[in-house]
Amino acid sequence: MRRHGGLRHRLRKAANAIMMALSGASALFGLFWLFWILKDLIHKGLPAFSLAFFTKLPTPPGMAGGGLVNGIVGTLLITAMATLIGVPVGILAGTYLAEYGRQSALAHAVRFVSDILTSAPSIVIGVFVYAILVQPMKGFSGLAGALALAIIMIPVVTRTTEEMLRLVPNALREAALALGAPYWKVILRVCYRRVLGGMTTGVLLAIARVAGETAPLLFTSLNNPYWNFNPLEPTGTLNVTIFNYAMSPYDDWRTKAWGAALLITLGVLATTIVARIAVSRTQRLGSQR
Repeated sequence: MRRHGGLRHRLRKAANAIMMALSGASALFGLFWLFWILKDLIHKGLPAFSLAFFTKLPTPPGMAGGGLVNGIVGTLLITAMATLIGVPVGILAGTYLAEYGRQSALAHAVRFVSDILTSAPSIVIGVFVYAILVQPMKGFSGLAGALALAIIMIPVVTRTTEEMLRLVPNALREAALALGAPYWKVILRVCYRRVLGGMTTGVLLAIARVAGETAPLLFTSLNNPYWNFNPLEPTGTLNVTIFNYAMSPYDDWRTKAWGAALLITLGVLATTIVARIAVSRTQRLGSQR
Protein backbone atom coordinates (compact mmCIF):
# COMPACT_ATOMS: atom_id res chain seq x y z
CA MET A 1 0.00 0.00 0.00
CA ARG A 2 2.82 2.39 0.84
CA ARG A 3 4.49 1.64 -2.49
CA HIS A 4 1.27 2.35 -4.38
CA GLY A 5 0.74 5.54 -2.39
CA GLY A 6 4.29 6.72 -3.08
CA LEU A 7 3.88 5.92 -6.78
CA ARG A 8 0.66 7.91 -7.01
CA HIS A 9 2.32 10.82 -5.23
CA ARG A 10 5.23 10.82 -7.68
CA LEU A 11 2.82 10.61 -10.62
CA ARG A 12 0.85 13.58 -9.31
CA LYS A 13 4.03 15.58 -8.87
CA ALA A 14 5.17 14.67 -12.39
CA ALA A 15 1.79 15.60 -13.86
CA ASN A 16 1.86 18.89 -11.96
CA ALA A 17 5.36 19.67 -13.21
CA ILE A 18 4.35 18.89 -16.80
CA MET A 19 1.26 21.11 -16.61
CA MET A 20 3.25 23.93 -15.03
CA ALA A 21 5.84 23.66 -17.79
CA LEU A 22 3.15 23.67 -20.50
CA SER A 23 1.41 26.67 -18.91
CA GLY A 24 4.68 28.58 -18.67
CA ALA A 25 5.59 27.73 -22.25
CA SER A 26 2.16 28.90 -23.45
CA ALA A 27 2.53 32.19 -21.59
CA LEU A 28 6.00 32.73 -23.05
CA PHE A 29 4.70 31.86 -26.53
CA GLY A 30 1.97 34.49 -26.25
CA LEU A 31 4.35 37.10 -24.83
CA PHE A 32 6.82 36.42 -27.63
CA TRP A 33 4.30 37.35 -30.32
CA LEU A 34 3.03 40.29 -28.29
CA PHE A 35 6.51 41.79 -28.01
CA TRP A 36 7.15 40.98 -31.68
CA ILE A 37 4.08 43.05 -32.66
CA LEU A 38 5.10 45.87 -30.33
CA LYS A 39 8.63 45.80 -31.77
CA ASP A 40 7.31 46.18 -35.31
CA LEU A 41 4.92 48.93 -34.26
CA ILE A 42 7.68 50.91 -32.59
CA HIS A 43 10.23 50.30 -35.34
CA LYS A 44 7.92 51.28 -38.21
CA GLY A 45 5.60 53.72 -36.44
CA LEU A 46 8.01 55.83 -34.42
CA PRO A 47 9.59 57.50 -37.51
CA ALA A 48 6.16 58.97 -38.31
CA PHE A 49 6.01 60.86 -35.02
CA SER A 50 6.81 64.53 -35.43
CA LEU A 51 5.32 67.88 -34.54
CA ALA A 52 3.52 67.97 -37.90
CA PHE A 53 2.04 64.51 -37.30
CA PHE A 54 0.17 65.81 -34.23
CA THR A 55 -0.61 69.35 -35.41
CA LYS A 56 -1.27 69.38 -39.18
CA LEU A 57 -4.01 68.10 -41.45
CA PRO A 58 -3.37 65.39 -44.08
CA THR A 59 -1.78 66.43 -47.35
CA PRO A 60 -3.23 65.60 -50.80
CA PRO A 61 -2.38 62.16 -52.26
CA GLY A 62 1.22 61.88 -53.39
CA MET A 63 2.41 64.90 -51.43
CA ALA A 64 4.71 64.21 -48.47
CA GLY A 65 4.31 65.90 -45.11
CA GLY A 66 1.22 66.85 -43.18
CA GLY A 67 -0.21 65.01 -40.21
CA LEU A 68 -3.23 63.25 -38.77
CA VAL A 69 -4.49 65.74 -36.21
CA ASN A 70 -8.03 65.52 -37.57
CA GLY A 71 -8.02 61.74 -37.14
CA ILE A 72 -6.64 62.02 -33.60
CA VAL A 73 -9.32 64.51 -32.56
CA GLY A 74 -12.05 62.56 -34.37
CA THR A 75 -11.06 59.30 -32.69
CA LEU A 76 -11.13 60.94 -29.26
CA LEU A 77 -14.54 62.51 -29.91
CA ILE A 78 -16.17 59.35 -31.25
CA THR A 79 -14.68 57.15 -28.51
CA ALA A 80 -15.80 59.62 -25.84
CA MET A 81 -19.34 59.73 -27.25
CA ALA A 82 -19.45 55.93 -27.47
CA THR A 83 -18.28 55.66 -23.86
CA LEU A 84 -20.92 58.13 -22.68
CA ILE A 85 -23.60 56.10 -24.45
CA GLY A 86 -22.42 52.54 -23.87
CA VAL A 87 -20.93 52.51 -20.36
CA PRO A 88 -23.98 53.80 -18.41
CA VAL A 89 -26.29 51.46 -20.33
CA GLY A 90 -23.97 48.51 -19.76
CA ILE A 91 -23.54 49.21 -16.04
CA LEU A 92 -27.29 49.64 -15.49
CA ALA A 93 -28.05 46.47 -17.46
CA GLY A 94 -25.44 44.49 -15.51
CA THR A 95 -26.79 45.86 -12.24
CA TYR A 96 -30.30 44.76 -13.19
CA LEU A 97 -29.12 41.25 -14.06
CA ALA A 98 -27.16 40.83 -10.82
CA GLU A 99 -29.34 42.67 -8.31
CA TYR A 100 -32.94 42.75 -9.57
CA GLY A 101 -33.65 40.43 -12.51
CA ARG A 102 -31.39 37.52 -11.56
CA GLN A 103 -33.26 34.40 -12.78
CA SER A 104 -36.31 36.12 -14.26
CA ALA A 105 -37.42 35.57 -17.86
CA LEU A 106 -36.41 39.10 -18.82
CA ALA A 107 -32.94 38.62 -17.32
CA HIS A 108 -32.46 35.41 -19.33
CA ALA A 109 -33.50 37.26 -22.49
CA VAL A 110 -31.07 40.12 -21.76
CA ARG A 111 -28.21 37.66 -21.18
CA PHE A 112 -29.05 35.84 -24.40
CA VAL A 113 -29.07 39.06 -26.45
CA SER A 114 -25.88 40.23 -24.72
CA ASP A 115 -24.08 36.99 -25.62
CA ILE A 116 -25.19 37.34 -29.24
CA LEU A 117 -23.96 40.93 -29.43
CA THR A 118 -20.62 39.95 -27.88
CA SER A 119 -19.92 37.45 -30.66
CA ALA A 120 -21.53 39.45 -33.48
CA PRO A 121 -19.12 40.65 -36.21
CA SER A 122 -18.51 44.37 -35.92
CA ILE A 123 -19.26 44.89 -39.60
CA VAL A 124 -22.80 43.58 -39.02
CA ILE A 125 -23.29 46.20 -36.31
CA GLY A 126 -21.98 48.83 -38.69
CA VAL A 127 -24.50 47.79 -41.37
CA PHE A 128 -27.27 47.81 -38.74
CA VAL A 129 -26.49 51.37 -37.66
CA TYR A 130 -26.18 52.37 -41.30
CA ALA A 131 -29.71 51.12 -41.89
CA ILE A 132 -31.34 52.69 -38.82
CA LEU A 133 -29.41 55.98 -38.60
CA VAL A 134 -27.26 56.82 -41.61
CA GLN A 135 -29.93 56.23 -44.25
CA PRO A 136 -32.73 58.08 -42.40
CA MET A 137 -30.37 61.01 -41.76
CA LYS A 138 -29.26 60.96 -45.43
CA GLY A 139 -25.59 61.11 -44.52
CA PHE A 140 -22.68 59.70 -42.53
CA SER A 141 -21.92 61.19 -39.13
CA GLY A 142 -19.72 60.89 -36.09
CA LEU A 143 -22.84 60.23 -33.99
CA ALA A 144 -23.61 57.12 -36.06
CA GLY A 145 -20.05 55.91 -35.54
CA ALA A 146 -20.31 56.49 -31.79
CA LEU A 147 -23.59 54.56 -31.65
CA ALA A 148 -22.04 51.61 -33.51
CA LEU A 149 -19.09 51.52 -31.11
CA ALA A 150 -21.43 51.89 -28.12
CA ILE A 151 -23.41 48.82 -29.24
CA ILE A 152 -20.13 46.87 -29.27
CA MET A 153 -19.24 48.15 -25.78
CA ILE A 154 -22.57 47.48 -24.08
CA PRO A 155 -22.46 43.64 -23.86
CA VAL A 156 -18.86 43.65 -22.60
CA VAL A 157 -19.66 46.14 -19.82
CA THR A 158 -22.95 44.39 -19.02
CA ARG A 159 -21.49 40.94 -18.50
CA THR A 160 -18.46 42.23 -16.61
CA THR A 161 -20.64 44.29 -14.26
CA GLU A 162 -22.94 41.35 -13.62
CA GLU A 163 -20.10 38.94 -12.85
CA MET A 164 -18.38 41.43 -10.56
CA LEU A 165 -21.54 42.20 -8.58
CA ARG A 166 -22.18 38.47 -8.13
CA LEU A 167 -18.88 38.27 -6.27
CA VAL A 168 -20.11 40.65 -3.54
CA PRO A 169 -21.06 38.56 -0.46
CA ASN A 170 -24.73 38.73 0.45
CA ALA A 171 -23.69 39.37 4.05
CA LEU A 172 -22.54 42.86 3.06
CA ARG A 173 -25.91 43.63 1.47
CA GLU A 174 -27.79 42.27 4.47
CA ALA A 175 -25.67 44.27 6.89
CA ALA A 176 -26.30 47.51 4.99
CA LEU A 177 -30.02 46.79 4.71
CA ALA A 178 -30.18 46.02 8.43
CA LEU A 179 -28.88 49.54 9.11
CA GLY A 180 -31.87 50.95 7.23
CA ALA A 181 -30.19 51.87 3.95
CA PRO A 182 -32.41 51.63 0.85
CA TYR A 183 -31.44 49.00 -1.67
CA TRP A 184 -30.31 51.47 -4.35
CA LYS A 185 -27.94 53.07 -1.86
CA VAL A 186 -26.60 49.65 -0.87
CA ILE A 187 -25.74 49.03 -4.52
CA LEU A 188 -24.07 52.43 -4.94
CA ARG A 189 -22.22 52.69 -1.64
CA VAL A 190 -21.43 49.04 -0.89
CA CYS A 191 -21.59 46.83 -3.98
CA TYR A 192 -20.09 49.24 -6.51
CA ARG A 193 -17.31 50.26 -4.14
CA ARG A 194 -16.48 46.63 -3.46
CA VAL A 195 -16.04 45.75 -7.16
CA LEU A 196 -14.83 49.08 -8.52
CA GLY A 197 -11.60 47.59 -9.83
CA GLY A 198 -13.34 44.81 -11.74
CA MET A 199 -15.95 47.13 -13.22
CA THR A 200 -13.25 49.56 -14.30
CA THR A 201 -11.40 46.69 -15.97
CA GLY A 202 -14.55 45.80 -17.88
CA VAL A 203 -14.97 49.38 -19.08
CA LEU A 204 -11.34 49.49 -20.18
CA LEU A 205 -11.70 46.21 -22.04
CA ALA A 206 -14.69 47.62 -23.86
CA ILE A 207 -12.82 50.83 -24.75
CA ALA A 208 -9.79 48.81 -25.87
CA ARG A 209 -11.97 46.70 -28.14
CA VAL A 210 -13.66 49.61 -29.89
CA ALA A 211 -10.43 51.63 -30.12
CA GLY A 212 -9.25 49.52 -33.04
CA GLU A 213 -12.58 48.90 -34.79
CA THR A 214 -12.63 50.05 -38.40
CA ALA A 215 -15.46 48.21 -40.17
CA PRO A 216 -18.34 49.88 -38.25
CA LEU A 217 -16.86 53.33 -38.88
CA LEU A 218 -16.64 52.72 -42.63
CA PHE A 219 -20.43 52.37 -42.68
CA THR A 220 -21.23 55.13 -40.20
CA SER A 221 -18.77 58.00 -39.73
CA LEU A 222 -16.91 57.34 -43.02
CA ASN A 223 -13.97 59.79 -43.05
CA ASN A 224 -13.09 63.47 -43.31
CA PRO A 225 -9.65 64.95 -44.14
CA TYR A 226 -10.56 68.26 -42.51
CA TRP A 227 -11.42 69.59 -39.08
CA ASN A 228 -14.86 68.58 -37.89
CA PHE A 229 -16.45 69.04 -34.46
CA ASN A 230 -20.03 68.53 -35.62
CA PRO A 231 -21.22 65.03 -34.61
CA LEU A 232 -23.81 65.12 -37.41
CA GLU A 233 -21.15 65.33 -40.12
CA PRO A 234 -18.65 62.72 -41.44
CA THR A 235 -15.72 62.50 -39.04
CA GLY A 236 -12.16 61.39 -39.64
CA THR A 237 -10.65 58.73 -37.34
CA LEU A 238 -7.30 57.05 -37.00
CA ASN A 239 -8.92 53.66 -37.62
CA VAL A 240 -10.24 54.52 -41.08
CA THR A 241 -7.06 56.47 -41.83
CA ILE A 242 -4.97 53.36 -41.15
CA PHE A 243 -7.26 51.38 -43.47
CA ASN A 244 -6.89 53.91 -46.28
CA TYR A 245 -3.21 54.72 -45.84
CA ALA A 246 -2.02 51.12 -45.42
CA MET A 247 -3.31 50.20 -48.89
CA SER A 248 -1.95 53.30 -50.62
CA PRO A 249 1.07 53.22 -52.97
CA TYR A 250 2.75 56.13 -51.15
CA ASP A 251 5.54 55.37 -48.68
CA ASP A 252 4.75 58.47 -46.63
CA TRP A 253 1.13 57.38 -46.15
CA ARG A 254 2.14 53.85 -45.16
CA THR A 255 4.57 55.28 -42.58
CA LYS A 256 1.77 57.43 -41.18
CA ALA A 257 -0.45 54.33 -41.00
CA TRP A 258 2.16 52.63 -38.81
CA GLY A 259 2.38 55.78 -36.70
CA ALA A 260 -1.40 55.87 -36.23
CA ALA A 261 -1.40 52.21 -35.18
CA LEU A 262 1.36 52.87 -32.64
CA LEU A 263 -0.52 55.91 -31.32
CA ILE A 264 -3.70 53.89 -30.74
CA THR A 265 -1.69 51.19 -28.94
CA LEU A 266 0.05 53.70 -26.69
CA GLY A 267 -3.27 55.43 -25.96
CA VAL A 268 -4.93 52.22 -24.81
CA LEU A 269 -1.88 51.31 -22.72
CA ALA A 270 -1.74 54.75 -21.06
CA THR A 271 -5.48 54.69 -20.29
CA THR A 272 -5.16 51.27 -18.68
CA ILE A 273 -2.21 52.29 -16.51
CA VAL A 274 -3.83 55.53 -15.33
CA ALA A 275 -7.11 53.77 -14.53
CA ARG A 276 -5.31 51.03 -12.59
CA ILE A 277 -3.46 53.61 -10.50
CA ALA A 278 -6.66 55.54 -9.81
CA VAL A 279 -8.57 52.40 -8.82
CA SER A 280 -5.79 51.19 -6.50
CA ARG A 281 -5.71 54.56 -4.75
CA THR A 282 -9.50 54.61 -4.39
CA GLN A 283 -9.52 51.12 -2.90
CA ARG A 284 -6.68 52.06 -0.53
CA LEU A 285 -8.57 55.10 0.71
CA GLY A 286 -11.72 53.01 1.12
CA SER A 287 -9.91 50.42 3.21
CA GLN A 288 -8.45 53.12 5.44
CA ARG A 289 -11.92 54.47 6.15
